[in-house]
Amino acid sequence: MTVLYGGAFDPPHVGHVAVADAAREHFGVKQLVILVSERPAHRKTQASAEDRLALAHAAFPRDDVRLDRFPRTIELLRTERFEDPIFVVGADQFAGFLAWAEPDEVLERATLAVATRPGFPREQLDAVLAQLERPDRVVFLDIEPNPAASTDIRAGSALDDVPPAVAEMIENRWLYRP
Repeated sequence: MTVLYGGAFDPPHVGHVAVADAAREHFGVKQLVILVSERPAHRKTQASAEDRLALAHAAFPRDDVRLDRFPRTIELLRTERFEDPIFVVGADQFAGFLAWAEPDEVLERATLAVATRPGFPREQLDAVLAQLERPDRVVFLDIEPNPAASTDIRAGSALDDVPPAVAEMIENRWLYRP
């Protein structure tokens, strides 16, 4: 089994770290494969891929951090070979999963682990689940609520929401300055 956790990580924050910790614990693995999207299909990034990769190395020091050159998850899963892949996403990403490129094929190639938190409307997740050909390939991980948001950090107002090593790199590289 290979547990994959992908994202823009612009920048990685303590909420991302909490999701990774929950996935490690739930699946009983010591290491995740952290995939930093070079060119996310769903949004623009503020920091360069090189900077975001360095920040992810700082945020996830015990994991295998890699640059993901594929803009869509299905392209990654078709090209790379992972043993019994489990792809970790947040509840907000799963809520928009039907808009992903070929969501049903994603579920043919990988199990999806959805990190949920108290307060996120479960009805939204159940509505997505009901429309999938393979809802049995989706598992839910409950995590503690965490208010960290990359948007606030990029605005320069929430450096307390990133791991200390990430905050130091943001300062040293002059990233996310208003």
